[in-house]
Amino acid sequence: MDHSRAPVLEALADYHEKGRLGYTPPGHRQGRGADPRVVALLGDALFRADVLATGGLDDRRSTGRVLQQAEELMADAVHADLTYFTTCGSSLSVKAAMLAVAAPGEKLLIGRDVHKSVASGLLLSGVRPVWVDPEWDPQLHFAHPPSARAFAKALADHPDAAGALVTSPTPYGGCADLAGIVRVCHERDLPVVVDEAWGAHLPFHPGLPAWAMDVGADLCVTSVHKMGSGLEQSSVYHLRGDRVDPAKLKARADLLGTTSPSVLMYAALDGWRRQMVQHGRELFDQALRTAETARQRIPLVPGLRLYGREEFCAPHRAADFDPLQLVVDLAALGTDGYQAADWLRAHRRIDLHLADHRRISAQLSHADGPDTVDALVAALRDLVDHVDELRPAAHIDVPDPSGLRLEQALTPREAFFGPTEAVPAARAVGRIAAEVLTPYPPGIPAALPGERLNREVVDYLRSGTAAGMVVPDAADDSLATLRVVAD
Repeated sequence: MDHSRAPVLEALADYHEKGRLGYTPPGHRQGRGADPRVVALLGDALFRADVLATGGLDDRRSTGRVLQQAEELMADAVHADLTYFTTCGSSLSVKAAMLAVAAPGEKLLIGRDVHKSVASGLLLSGVRPVWVDPEWDPQLHFAHPPSARAFAKALADHPDAAGALVTSPTPYGGCADLAGIVRVCHERDLPVVVDEAWGAHLPFHPGLPAWAMDVGADLCVTSVHKMGSGLEQSSVYHLRGDRVDPAKLKARADLLGTTSPSVLMYAALDGWRRQMVQHGRELFDQALRTAETARQRIPLVPGLRLYGREEFCAPHRAADFDPLQLVVDLAALGTDGYQAADWLRAHRRIDLHLADHRRISAQLSHADGPDTVDALVAALRDLVDHVDELRPAAHIDVPDPSGLRLEQALTPREAFFGPTEAVPAARAVGRIAAEVLTPYPPGIPAALPGERLNREVVDYLRSGTAAGMVVPDAADDSLATLRVVAD
């Protein structure tokens, strides 16, 4: 295929060259009606590119096949059979993927390290989760993706499952043994869905971890804005093989998606694919060199431990890791990630990717280079020089792995939509959660509707919130009360 083309961008240029005049949304009419103060900040080009997708970029019947051509080029670029663009983020995409694989009441094998968007999908769909435990590192209090062995055991215990869903890479960069999980599931002719939101870059360089489509996954969801050049909320589904019906996937996506998609996002997705096919290898050659420089320099800062292959890929841990995710352990400094992240933003204008009870994380991309590494290392040195201001580390009751694993007493849907009540947190122990409780970022729920709360998880969330953890989906953001299933 001709990857020098960018059908969405070409159609947008043609729209303006022909001087089309729309009497349709958007009401700002390509910026003519926008507040000049807004245009001054956002730029005239943004409003000019914000046109209607059908009856604007393409005609009302989409006979120009503008979007379809762009999707076909993207599929070819990443070795998929079919690709669909969406402008509602991978939070929606992963819900549609789940619904395309499992019907209400059916079982789906799911790694328990999923993003909260999967939990939302369970609430909406009525799919019954069969949780597959991550590989825990009890010393570092760190979760790695579930193993192929764990999926095989879950499948042996639940042979009636409709398929499997795995998250890889994790937000920290750990990668599952996708080839092994695919092999286990395909032996029973079951589809594998991969939430690869953090993996948009993986198809474009052999030095990066394996790409889901290349190891046989059936359906993959990717957030191009996370590790690529897409705009926020731009996401794609990639489909391969015949285990997932493309018509069913499209219908489920239509059920959840917007009828007013953003041409801005389509255009950025189209441009990203062209950029990667033409220049991806050299851009990620540079990105990997940049990451290696950072990996050499950060451990030289006293008190900092940078996670690498040893921490990620020892036995019973991840199968691989993304070297562009720089995970820095602060335990030796006697402070926590929440205080460190806040200090770096306030004093060095550095916004980090993740922060938890003992770590901070910086995400590199193809856009980074020596200047951004210099800025990061200088900020980390300054942090260490001022660490006395951040001591002691806030006390957070982090449970052992066994304490984090909760009993699934009801399905998520039953608990969420059934009768509920708010009770003081101390009285919630032993009760069934009726809300999603997610430390964010990274957005992996500590408790889900239908799970029976224990003392360890309640103490972890309450002490974490007091220390600076954010739990945005709780009805009471102080966690003084928790919402549980009514007796």
